[in-house]
Amino acid sequence: MKYFLIIFLFFSLSLKATTIHVGKKYAIKSVKRGISLAKVGDTVIVHSGWYKEGNIIIDKKIVFLGKDLPVLDGEKKHEVLSIHADSVIVDGFKVIRSAYATITDPCGIKVYNKSHVLIQNNVLDDNFFGIYLQNSQNCIIKNNTLKAYGKEEQKLGNGIHCWKSKDILIIANRIDGHRDGIYFEFVTNSVIWRNIANNNIRYGLHFMFSNDDAYITNVFKNNGAGVAVMFTKNVKMFNNYFEENWGDSAYGLLLKEISDSYIFNNRFAQNTSGIYMEGTSRIKVEKNVFKSNGWGMKIQASCMDNEIVNNNFLKNTFDISTNGSLVLNTFNANYWDKYEGYDLNKDGMGDVPYHPLSLFAVLTENTPSAMLLYRSFMITLLDKSEKVLPSITPDNFIDNKPLMKSLPL
Repeated sequence: MKYFLIIFLFFSLSLKATTIHVGKKYAIKSVKRGISLAKVGDTVIVHSGWYKEGNIIIDKKIVFLGKDLPVLDGEKKHEVLSIHADSVIVDGFKVIRSAYATITDPCGIKVYNKSHVLIQNNVLDDNFFGIYLQNSQNCIIKNNTLKAYGKEEQKLGNGIHCWKSKDILIIANRIDGHRDGIYFEFVTNSVIWRNIANNNIRYGLHFMFSNDDAYITNVFKNNGAGVAVMFTKNVKMFNNYFEENWGDSAYGLLLKEISDSYIFNNRFAQNTSGIYMEGTSRIKVEKNVFKSNGWGMKIQASCMDNEIVNNNFLKNTFDISTNGSLVLNTFNANYWDKYEGYDLNKDGMGDVPYHPLSLFAVLTENTPSAMLLYRSFMITLLDKSEKVLPSITPDNFIDNKPLMKSLPL
């Protein structure tokens, strides 16, 4: 009987819901007027046009649809669209030119302490912050395009910014030219999937104090640095591309003070450093490709109990580097293209252990200017002798079962 009552109430509400049209050809010309006339459950359709109405506030559960990409223009004076109700849908708008302010963080679209909000199929252009979720839950941000044009980090907000939220889905968005493409702070149980973050000033993706999240099948290309995961635990990082993140202190992936996480089946190509690890513990790095980076991985001496297994290291200047002699991490069954050993029993694993840490990598870690000697005959000779009789590089920095062929990743 209870289910029949729920179905009856649903159809009753559906029958009462109305559609309000806003546009030049309709009786209602103002977006704000259309929203004010709407009741809970109604749909407001805004037709193509250029709407300069200051801060537009949605304070009731409605479906807010744009037809033919109507423009909501903040004129560099206002936050454009503010959502103060649960279960709002925003779909199909071009949201441009929000105000700039470092204290109030005005946005193209901002959700204030609400849940079950869906923001999809929008274009956000030249805003301070693009889409901002504040203390929200069970929200979806899907298939939006976000672009900003600032050149300095201090004058830009983030593309998609989530603060103190949970159960968030960030799916198939394109973010370009912001400070951070996607930013999570105190966000839990959330998924970032199939996004493309290119040309952002600082990071393509930035995690702070955000546990039990996953980011899967994203592309982070040509950012100040690809991804930074800091002060966090239990993060899953699967099937992502970290490419062309170049700079003096750039990397594909920065891990700082994180633990109990899993890095699986990612591709790190043409970064200054593929992965930079500092203060990490119990991280498993498995079945990734490190190709044509300056450093494949930089693992600082503060890292412990990390496992690097079944990865391909191809055409990197240095495969591995560290800043100390204490080694508390495990390398096992990786493929190293610089390995020159043999496999007499034909089991696919080298009979001679491999020391991936070269003498020159240790020297340049302590004296960066030594890179001037790279590819010189003397350095080649020193590296060869160090592999035969290790004296400076740690003895236990070693892969006991190096693979003879690269893995088909």
